[in-house]
Amino acid sequence: MIYEERQTRHERVILAAKQMLSAARTAPKAKGVDLIECAIIDGEDLKAVSAHLQKMGEELGRGGLLRDAANILQGECIVVIGTRLETMGLNCGHCGYPLCTEKPTEVPCAFNMIDVGIAVGSACATAADLRMDTRVMYSAGLAAQQLGLLPGCTGVQAIAVSCASKSPYFDRVRPQPK
Repeated sequence: MIYEERQTRHERVILAAKQMLSAARTAPKAKGVDLIECAIIDGEDLKAVSAHLQKMGEELGRGGLLRDAANILQGECIVVIGTRLETMGLNCGHCGYPLCTEKPTEVPCAFNMIDVGIAVGSACATAADLRMDTRVMYSAGLAAQQLGLLPGCTGVQAIAVSCASKSPYFDRVRPQPK
């Protein structure tokens, strides 16, 4: 049997993305409390994220969102990582309030967001070890969050994943909104 590289690309990217999920899950968390949720989005769900980004870009007149809407479809999938909100009770002031009890519930604990960043970095490092091309996109993460693809999560970030002869995530052109 012959396995031609182009015919197995999607399968290999999904396998790498699954390892990225493991890296995100095992990344260090504040106080050892795991509030991270993560998933792989491809196929029709990826097209839905792209369509939502396109709509956001048109409504807001932001070319970067239009660019990202097209760009995520040039790869095979996105890995999304977000957090459920829970105050860590450290009274650190990083959220802008001196005490956790003074912070409004809709304001995320800074450590929740730091945990997302660490998980994203760990996932991207794993992708790099596997020679996958990636790009972190807050825009695609926000679209996935607005679509409810990580229920109960906020601060969702997306990592676009590709395995091509040239990364589609560089030399990107920002279209001008209409």
